[in-house]
Amino acid sequence: MTRTRLVEIERDILDKNNGIAANNRGLFVADDLLVFNLLSSPGAGKTTLLVRAVSELKCSRWVGVIEGDQQTSNDAKRIQAAGVPAVQINTGKNCHLDAAMIGDAYRRLPLLSGGILFIENVGNLICPAAFDLGETCKIVVFSITEGEDKPLKYPDVFAASSLMVINKIDLASLLEFDVGKAIEYARRVNPKIDVIVVSARTGEGFAALYAWIDRQAGRQRRAFEDKGR
Repeated sequence: MTRTRLVEIERDILDKNNGIAANNRGLFVADDLLVFNLLSSPGAGKTTLLVRAVSELKCSRWVGVIEGDQQTSNDAKRIQAAGVPAVQINTGKNCHLDAAMIGDAYRRLPLLSGGILFIENVGNLICPAAFDLGETCKIVVFSITEGEDKPLKYPDVFAASSLMVINKIDLASLLEFDVGKAIEYARRVNPKIDVIVVSARTGEGFAALYAWIDRQAGRQRRAFEDKGR
């Protein structure tokens, strides 16, 4: 198969996905829903971060989670144990979630009008960056154990994300990790990216994360009101 034909196939796949993502986005907007697509490499702590976040956010708004993994329902069970509805998607050989999977999974969740939907994508910093799921925005999570240069090694995911969450800051005393350098590298790729430093284990930085989520909700609300005028 020629390179030109491969490019055509990839374009067709993305075009089809983007059409479904647009339908998803329309549904989410109609339901007044904030939707965050969480991306990371395996082991960055996305699920631990999500368990803490949804356990606390559920007290003030509706929250649901769509979990993506190649196999097992382990992560969905952890979310459900926190008292939050979750749907597991197993992608098998695929290294990312796509818009059709999300549309189907969303219909299996209870009504979340006015709330938040978190999508935990498959642990991979390459493939998921290219696929729009209809989300409000992408959030990239990476751990200080991964090194400061992750944004330079995997630029696409950082370029596509609105927020970078640096996790496991509680381990900083054990590692030589330069937070300032990590932020500098991320902003070489995406000058507008927001940054929050957290520990999913201790809860450090989560107040800043919730404040950021509230700001996204305010922006979405204002955009909706402006559109209605």
